[in-house]
Amino acid sequence: MKLRLKLILLAGCCVCATAPAAAKTEFRPYLQVEQVIDAPLKGGGDVLTYTSVGGGIDATIESRRSQVLVSYNYERRIGYGKSDIGDSDIHSGLVQGSYQIVPNFLSVEAGGLATRGRSDIRGAAPNRFGPDDTNVSKVYQVYGGPTLETQLGALDVGASYRASYTAVNGSNFVPAVGQQRLDSYDESISHAASASVGMAPGRLLPFGWNVAGQFSREDASQLDERFESKGVRGDIVFPVTQSLALVGGVGYEKLTDSRRNPVLDTAGNPVVDARGRFVTNKASPRVLGYDFDGVYWDAGVQWRPSNRTSAQFAVGRRYGSMSYTGSLSWAMSEHSGIQLGVYDQVETFGGQLNGAVTSLPNSLSGNSNGLGQQFGGCTFGRSGKNKSAGGGCLNSALGSISTGLFRSRGVSLQWAGEYGRLNYGLGAGYSQRKFLAPNLPGSFSINGAKDEQYFVDGDIGYALTARSSISANAYGAYFNSGLAGAPGVYNAGVTGGYQHQIGRHLEASAALGIYTFKVDGNTGDINMNAQVGMRYSF
Repeated sequence: MKLRLKLILLAGCCVCATAPAAAKTEFRPYLQVEQVIDAPLKGGGDVLTYTSVGGGIDATIESRRSQVLVSYNYERRIGYGKSDIGDSDIHSGLVQGSYQIVPNFLSVEAGGLATRGRSDIRGAAPNRFGPDDTNVSKVYQVYGGPTLETQLGALDVGASYRASYTAVNGSNFVPAVGQQRLDSYDESISHAASASVGMAPGRLLPFGWNVAGQFSREDASQLDERFESKGVRGDIVFPVTQSLALVGGVGYEKLTDSRRNPVLDTAGNPVVDARGRFVTNKASPRVLGYDFDGVYWDAGVQWRPSNRTSAQFAVGRRYGSMSYTGSLSWAMSEHSGIQLGVYDQVETFGGQLNGAVTSLPNSLSGNSNGLGQQFGGCTFGRSGKNKSAGGGCLNSALGSISTGLFRSRGVSLQWAGEYGRLNYGLGAGYSQRKFLAPNLPGSFSINGAKDEQYFVDGDIGYALTARSSISANAYGAYFNSGLAGAPGVYNAGVTGGYQHQIGRHLEASAALGIYTFKVDGNTGDINMNAQVGMRYSF
């Protein structure tokens, strides 16, 4: 765990260190102490009381060559009384940074995430940052790499490389009677490289074109899983009007996923370690779980009526069936923006999480009251000049953490903005994962199972005075694992908070949250959290 924390902090140090003297810099480290009460309103249980001590840092750096965001918080939770929760450490944070080593030619990006997610696709969905760790895992990821973009004559040339490390410290989920144990995620290392060459419409030809190649590989520790993807594709852009173009592409790709067998006990069941993970049989041969080798295509439209609005939607055939993808980005004004994405991709948990993290906004709304999802659901950006309104959602990746390969399809919408003293954000979406897994001896295969998730997440903040503000967050989700005998799960929560600045360095806060989750066929649980705290900023 210490190594994983060091990697997250290293990502933050790296992106800060690459930034030179900036035109705008905000750097605010802080220490904080909070008192929290968690009380059951329905479903039984004990009243839990604990003290949280810790600190963190909020920083932004903006210049012509660099852009850095750091938002990190550490808590040491100290329980006491008859219902002692025990001491625990909670890390939550997001680090993103980019630096142009050679302007308009070579840049480097790095980042990291520390959060928590739902462990098993069949289990409960409690508040991710509450004191109850049932079916909740700690999730960490760091990534980084260079990007090259230049123009050689009439040609646009590009190349990129990304490396990432993903680690999960999961709860030892115990399946219900009649349900078999699923393997749980541990850690993985991935590499991705791509290169492209193309030409914009109107330079030498009336249409634009692009040819690109890519290779990626992820090695996971669980059962020595290995996923490889490589391919090449060509695209054409044919302008119809100044704002509308027809687009189309065709490509070839080869995707393979393989792993080894688990060690079996005398009864033929997989042997698990102290953390509930299958023990790998290193001597067993690799078992192929997925092997796709073929041509794919898509065609659609590209629309860009102004520099504030762009959209692209396509339909095609990929992975042996029809595929639909698209995106919309609309800056309605300097104060609000909407983003929409429709996706279809064969990927792993590590790859899905990395794609979601790198798409998060490079500025944050600042509406967190300490009881919200905190980089577990949707994250919204601040609007205004050089700000990224809209946002991004991690719900699809963190709704349940799964080993293996799956085809991920869905849609996600984010809307964020500000109006005077008011700022707001709203996210919603649907995701489906179809699992692609081999039949391993002694273990239950989820091959062909489709899990689904519907989610909505919103927050709002209002500055009462120059020194005080209020904020609120609400979220809800429904999960269906797609496995026989596993019920659907609902969860929802609403929180509200008040912050008041006392002098230059000291801030007082109070927050209240109501959370609920329900497994089909059960009565469900409702809990209340109350929190008061003090923060000293340097």
